[in-house]
Amino acid sequence: MCEVFSVDQKAVAEARRQLPPEPLLARLAETFRALGDPTRVRILQALTTRELCVCDLAAALGMTPSAISHQLRLLRHLRLVKPRKAGRMVYYSLDDDHVVDLFSRGLEHVRHG
Repeated sequence: MCEVFSVDQKAVAEARRQLPPEPLLARLAETFRALGDPTRVRILQALTTRELCVCDLAAALGMTPSAISHQLRLLRHLRLVKPRKAGRMVYYSLDDDHVVDLFSRGLEHVRHG
């Protein structure tokens, strides 16, 4: 806490200029909320090395395919994972390198502490 209340108008103006638009910040917060669920984090971790179908994910994580599908729906909505249809099978992978980077940096951060 500051001992003297004083506002540096220049610093405040610069901080405001640096803020992304509110809708973008809301989407970012939604992404971080999604990463706040251990099941979704486990799904993302499983997808860091290769694409997997719902049944593979369910077997790897010891969950039901229904529970995995429910989580994948949210992860797809947030563009954290993407589907690839092959015949009657649907395989999931991380959406792009940004998701891989976000996940690996987050893991690095918690390991560092």
